Amino acid sequence: MDNAAQWLEKKTFHHARFADLKDLMRRKERLGLSISLCIPTLNEAATIAPLVAGLSRELRDHCPLLDEIAVIDSGSEDQTLELAAEAGAEVHRAFDILPDLGRYSGKGENLWKALYLLRGDILVFLDGDVTTVHPGYVAGLVGPLLYRPEVGYVKSFYERTTGPYSGSLASEGGRVTEILIRPFFSLYFPELTAIIQPLSGEYAARREILEQLSFPVGYGVEAAHLIDIHHKFGLTCLAQTDLDQRHHRSRSTSELGRMAFAILQVLHRRLQLRGVLRQGPEVEEVLRQFQQQAGEYRQVEYRVKEYERPPMLEVAAYRLKRGSDWSRRQCRSMAMSTARGASCT
Repeated sequence: MDNAAQWLEKKTFHHARFADLKDLMRRKERLGLSISLCIPTLNEAATIAPLVAGLSRELRDHCPLLDEIAVIDSGSEDQTLELAAEAGAEVHRAFDILPDLGRYSGKGENLWKALYLLRGDILVFLDGDVTTVHPGYVAGLVGPLLYRPEVGYVKSFYERTTGPYSGSLASEGGRVTEILIRPFFSLYFPELTAIIQPLSGEYAARREILEQLSFPVGYGVEAAHLIDIHHKFGLTCLAQTDLDQRHHRSRSTSELGRMAFAILQVLHRRLQLRGVLRQGPEVEEVLRQFQQQAGEYRQVEYRVKEYERPPMLEVAAYRLKRGSDWSRRQCRSMAMSTARGASCT
């Protein structure tokens, strides 16, 4: 059995395995860990309130598995922030976090700034447009981190509804996953082909893993993290959890084309860094698509550049802010090493 097949068998879970929230909470307290939930948003007024309210009620009020629930926003023009705050989340505008380091818009930018702002030893990320979230989304992602000391980053996978409010389910990843990411991983990173949905927006990770990673500011962040974690820490650092079903907003093919172009820049950069491709001039930043108007095809150009934020450990403000935590984290790491091999009930 090859490494990918072994990993798939040993590091794939179902959220029901971690359904005992009180047991997870006791485990968290025994290890001396705190857990923060981050929801990156941009104009999610239609979905953010029930998402935050449900998780706050179940995972902070009834059983305080979460120590912090925060929305990091990219500049919503609707009522996302107001509704999230009313539902019980801390709300922050990404532009207000580390303002001296400049501004970018994008999901990865929000996650990077969440790592600076939030307090948790474990960070959970959930997309703000999901309408099927249940407590198992969080429990299933943090469970492997609490019971498996060698695991540092847990991805989600699920059956996806194929259209708005459709009862039809698909076990595949999204269109960008199947057309771009899976073929790319098969060519260059075959061990990562065991990850069922590499671009899923729901995952959890230890702070000490995240703070060593670069963060593409846009849609390339998920693929970049998988490649970089595999390179730095090996496949054993990764795990994945089945969350059953996910329904979210569907995007047009042209939107997904722009998303794929941003991700492709990140993938190209990593092939260069690893010597697979020769270093050359900067890659093209203009994507050309076509639109049909009045029976004619018109070329439309989109400038897309996927900037990357440096590992947070290289940011002086972060080191200053987290400096008092180093000794505590070293003690926790020793405790986790002692707990290595503990089995999940």
